[in-house]
Amino acid sequence: MGRRLLVEADGGSRGNPGPAGYGAVVKDAGTGAVLAEAAEFIGTATNNVAEYRGLIAGLRAARELDPGASVHVRMDSKLVVEQMSGRWKIKHPGMRPLAAEASELFPADAVRYTWIPRAENAHADRLANEAMDAGRRGEQWRPSGVPDPAAAPSREDVGETAPAAPPPGWSADPGTPTTFVLLRHGETALTPQKRFSGSGGGDPELSAAGRRQAEAAAAALAARGTVQAVVSSPLRRCRETAEPVARRLGLEVRVDEGLRETDFGAWEGLTFAEVRERYPADLDAWLASETAAPTDGGESFAEVTRRVALARDKLLARYAGRTALLVTHVTPVKTLARLALGAPAESLFRMELSAASLSAVAYYADGNASLRLLNDTSHLR
Repeated sequence: MGRRLLVEADGGSRGNPGPAGYGAVVKDAGTGAVLAEAAEFIGTATNNVAEYRGLIAGLRAARELDPGASVHVRMDSKLVVEQMSGRWKIKHPGMRPLAAEASELFPADAVRYTWIPRAENAHADRLANEAMDAGRRGEQWRPSGVPDPAAAPSREDVGETAPAAPPPGWSADPGTPTTFVLLRHGETALTPQKRFSGSGGGDPELSAAGRRQAEAAAAALAARGTVQAVVSSPLRRCRETAEPVARRLGLEVRVDEGLRETDFGAWEGLTFAEVRERYPADLDAWLASETAAPTDGGESFAEVTRRVALARDKLLARYAGRTALLVTHVTPVKTLARLALGAPAESLFRMELSAASLSAVAYYADGNASLRLLNDTSHLR
């Protein structure tokens, strides 16, 4: 059973619409101890938008602490509390996507909402005003006691035990990442035989073993409860792997062409040994250079990288700050992992990726990425 968390959130606008900000605090429901704070200046917006943004920030902070928690939300916004409780209809079209985003962060039965007087929401109200004050000064809000990273401390300030500076280009406050959970499809009849199976072949279905793997992955992902969207390669084996996950999570499967596997040309359906025997020069060239393509119209790794990177950027824009499951293939998963690491193309041959394995990459607003998981198969054992 998860923790019991209390979320208090507020938002404000000086003008309605006008300069706006939100604040949110997460507390332990039993002790009242403060576990996390969040606040942000959001530019020109209405009070209602700012209040919803505060709710979303509070729920996100609670989810980062414990995605399995039961959450009690307390706000002085009657509108947000009644709409999120389902007692009032959401008539304004601008509120609907915000309410939908909030509702996707935890299962409906894990969150309850209570209206409180403004005086009882002083902590979140203070954070929202601090964020608006910071925005007026052209600054970002930061928790009290956290120094301005733009102010260079003296040696006397930091002493001899100061931590090393972050690598160049890394932000001191990268914000909530967008996370892609990467699920390789389950087995097909070709998988145990280690045959080339790309997007130019016969589009095989999952085998019985592959269907069992897809159900196991679905159960594991449903238990985690963090996935908010499911996107699949158009190929059948991926769609058949994605469907059990989406069904358990109550989501729809979106299809993205950019997530399809490499087209292996004349090598489709062959083993590595058979390709070595029939096309030795082409295989050597393919292994030596990312710009070399498989025989008879296949895709080079450079072409696949461009395609996958475009799909990545499009999905990052669509699911900013959220967690999306991408059901795809060996080469796209390895490509996303190597791009996150800044590794060379030859690293593709140095990664193991099992059928129905899980990997994960987090992407931050400052442009950096972090590989968090690679080839996890614990849910299959």
